[in-house]
Amino acid sequence: MSPGRTVPRAAVAAACVVLAAALLTQSARADDPPGTREDSTAPVRIDPHDPDLRMVQGATLAPAKVLNIKSIVESDDGSERRQDTNDNVTFSLQAEVLFGKDSAKLSSDALSRIDTIASEAKKQNATRLRVFGFTDNLGSAAHGLTLSKQRADAVQQELAGELGSSVTFDIRGYGEQYPIADNATEAGRKKNRRVEVSFPRGGE
Repeated sequence: MSPGRTVPRAAVAAACVVLAAALLTQSARADDPPGTREDSTAPVRIDPHDPDLRMVQGATLAPAKVLNIKSIVESDDGSERRQDTNDNVTFSLQAEVLFGKDSAKLSSDALSRIDTIASEAKKQNATRLRVFGFTDNLGSAAHGLTLSKQRADAVQQELAGELGSSVTFDIRGYGEQYPIADNATEAGRKKNRRVEVSFPRGGE
């Protein structure tokens, strides 16, 4: 490019859109829990007929999408996981670090972990939190649904005490639905026994 030459704004936008489409990570799976889908809608409209677009004859511009950048940090033992995306912050805690076996009573160790989540929710000015409980596929499905809801309730009550009455919650127990690992192994089942807390970045 010669000095002083500028690139048409539309051409730059088109290049960004093409790059985003090429790098776009998988959107939320069809089996993700309700309320956890990410918005990939483009914030601006791109005119595919703009004369400044330099495209191969006969080519068409793909629909514009936002590249959803996902950051995941997990503890060494895998008991705690934080995921940041364009839209949401999600904490996932394995049941073993929160409760005793087949119990919905919070352990003393659980309180400091929940306090960390509450601090981040305050930092993000979150006013609506989702608290979802999950189990593995051992035992009856009905028991798993009940236990996962009781565990979600226990975490929500602790968060509510720290965040105050201005925050609302969506609390659900999904039992063995939406596994994130293979239930055929104990290592996988351990990952599936979890409570997830998520909220929008920057509040809602």
